[in-house]
Amino acid sequence: MTDFTLLTTAALTAIVLVAAALLIARLLAPRSFNPQKGEPYECGVPTRGISWGQFHSGYYLYAILFLVFDIETVFLFPWAAVVERVGTLGLVSISFFIVVLILGLAYAWRKGALAWK
Repeated sequence: MTDFTLLTTAALTAIVLVAAALLIARLLAPRSFNPQKGEPYECGVPTRGISWGQFHSGYYLYAILFLVFDIETVFLFPWAAVVERVGTLGLVSISFFIVVLILGLAYAWRKGALAWK
C-alpha cells in the first residue's frame, strides 16, 4: 500500500464518517418550530434599547496592547529552553527583542494608551 493510497483511504473514511454522523443527527434530532426560538436570549430577560452599543475605543486599544505583549513574551519561552545552545548570538538577538518590547511599551505609555480616561 503506497502512502497516497493510505492518505486517500483515511480522507475518504473521515468524510464518510462525518457525513454519516451529520445525517444521523439530522434524522434523530427533535424539531421545535416555536417562533420564540429565533429571538435573542439573555438570561431570560428581554433586552432594553439597542443591543449593539458601542464601547469606548480605549478598551480595544488596551486589549490589543495586551495581546501584542502577551504573544511576544510567549516567544521568550522557546528561547529560554535552548539558551545554552544558542550562545552569544542568541543572547544579542533576545536582548534586541526585549529592547524593542520596552520601547513599544514606553511609546504606548507616553501616548496615554494605558491610562483609563
